[in-house]
Amino acid sequence: MNHWLREKVMAAIFLIAACAAIFSVLLICLFLFANGFPAIGKIGVFKFLAGTQWKPTNNLYGIGPMILGSLYVTAGAIITGVPIGILTAVFMARFCPRRLHTVLSPAVNLLAGIPSVVYGFFGLVVLVPFIRYLTGGSGKSILSASILLGMMILPTIISVSEAAIRAVPETYYEGALALGASHEEAVFFALLPAAKQGIMAAVILGIGRSIGETMAVIMVAGNQAVVPKSLFKGVRTMTANIVLEMGYAADLHREALIGTAVVLFVFILIINVLFSLNKGGKK
Repeated sequence: MNHWLREKVMAAIFLIAACAAIFSVLLICLFLFANGFPAIGKIGVFKFLAGTQWKPTNNLYGIGPMILGSLYVTAGAIITGVPIGILTAVFMARFCPRRLHTVLSPAVNLLAGIPSVVYGFFGLVVLVPFIRYLTGGSGKSILSASILLGMMILPTIISVSEAAIRAVPETYYEGALALGASHEEAVFFALLPAAKQGIMAAVILGIGRSIGETMAVIMVAGNQAVVPKSLFKGVRTMTANIVLEMGYAADLHREALIGTAVVLFVFILIINVLFSLNKGGKK
């Protein structure tokens, strides 16, 4: 097989792989929209999105509490995970000794490989009792889920942010030092602003991970389909709502759960669009 023919074969294989990926996404979209939109139409868009009662036995399908639950838990994960992740990335990129970095880097990668159910079990036996001791409630709450998700998004934020910081040309750092800045000032006022696009990409990826998480949230969030009134109350996210009830749902109930998946899909789509726009702005 000559060089020209080998290139044509490989190009065809790559094209088929790309088309298969695109076709899979289109198939998922077709299934969700074809099965979810009719249910949303039957229930009513406003009643479905803004309704505060989810009682399938009474034909009440309001996912407002689940939308708020997903937003609250994701916001809590951002507040707890993003600052720690970015500061850890800064330390590993510019302050960490080489020997220590050889230990920390595999540890961060290990965090990324831990299954969600293991995180959930840790939250259930360690985090929930600790929150229960502090607050006197059940311990299964928005706070517990937020802290746990903040831990789960750390590997993504640390890895991507560290890569973004290391990608900044060394001349930025050297120029800051030449102007009289200290090491810390050069890192935080020269390197970090230059790496902000990559760091923002890391944050967006972390948000996508947290809003789509299911198993760990089910184990620590309390799974109460009501509008949460405080950080110490239980909450149910959209992903948890689908997983908990899809096994026995039928007719309009099942269609409403698929409609919930449509709303979740739109949330993820918005996050991916923001990520794409962020990459486009970097170019």
